[in-house]
Amino acid sequence: MPQIIFLPHDEICPEGAVIEAEPGTTICDAALENDIEIEHACEKSCACTTCHVIVREGFDSLNEASDAEEDLLDKAWGVEPDSRLSCQAEIGEEDLVVEIPKYTINMVSENRKESE
Repeated sequence: MPQIIFLPHDEICPEGAVIEAEPGTTICDAALENDIEIEHACEKSCACTTCHVIVREGFDSLNEASDAEEDLLDKAWGVEPDSRLSCQAEIGEEDLVVEIPKYTINMVSENRKESE
């Protein structure tokens, strides 16, 4: 089963994380199933960019991005050539290294925990 290595993110997973996921699962679903709270304001319907991630390793093993996803990525903050919407990026057979960008277009989230 492929592993997804999430690089440290100050708010979402400060220590980083290593999880396993079934091929065909989206990066977003795999993260959420493992308590990595990636934002997904449109409820994973490919209608926003809050779940934007950068795939540092294993990008070519993912399913191909749709035209709709590509159009949305043009609006994402900090987009790079290996950016994907995690709700659309289906895991293949290879391990992945994923970076969750520091910012999203949706800077305020009702689900975000306030600093204690």
